[in-house]
Amino acid sequence: MSNQTLAVDSQSVPAHVAIIMDGNNRWAKKKHLPSIAGHRAGAAAVRKTVESAARSGVKVLTLFAFSSENWKRPQAEVDGLMGLFMRSLKKEAKRLNEHSIKLMVVGDKSGFSAGLQEQIALAEQATADNQGMVLAIAANYGGRWDIAQAAQVLAQQVAAGELTPSDITEETLGQHVCLAGLPELDLIIRTSGEERVSNFLLWQLAYAEFIFMPVLWPDFDGAHFEEALMIYQQRQRRYGGR
Repeated sequence: MSNQTLAVDSQSVPAHVAIIMDGNNRWAKKKHLPSIAGHRAGAAAVRKTVESAARSGVKVLTLFAFSSENWKRPQAEVDGLMGLFMRSLKKEAKRLNEHSIKLMVVGDKSGFSAGLQEQIALAEQATADNQGMVLAIAANYGGRWDIAQAAQVLAQQVAAGELTPSDITEETLGQHVCLAGLPELDLIIRTSGEERVSNFLLWQLAYAEFIFMPVLWPDFDGAHFEEALMIYQQRQRRYGGR
């Protein structure tokens, strides 16, 4: 992918970009390092990408940090990831405030330890009034879980007599999935060369553009992000029409 002669058009920047950050383990393996080293390097890539997205004028950046399937990984790796998540939340809130970025964490947070849940709440509260870009971190998240939990909310409302089954539409269900109320997803990027969605934002990606980049996540930086934006800006989005 090479777009060296092009530049990002500030007038057609996608409002909402999501990234499946893939390749930390392969990056570490290539360098004969433990997996946690890849995740630490991946955290540095997150910082660069957040800064690039905010600078480009993206309104919402959603990052797939930990899927509901990732609990199946070796316990030492999971423990390392949870520790890294905790440290990042503590450390990055100040940086987010400096750039007026609002943090939100989406997913089944009940699966995390009480300490991590508390740290998530503190980081969200610390950035709640920021008016700049929204940074959404999908953690213990799965797209099927997201749709199921929205359906449960509607079922409870039907049981309480607040809704009838015929009231349930795409619009009403869409009001209860994660990221409801934010701009529609425009672009989804996956790094590492893999070309699948891995149960990420299944409801939200209905009309999103997909870009698969061969770079491993720890090597992803602002230049790669801008390259993805330029590729996006060459697409014609028809939403099922002509």
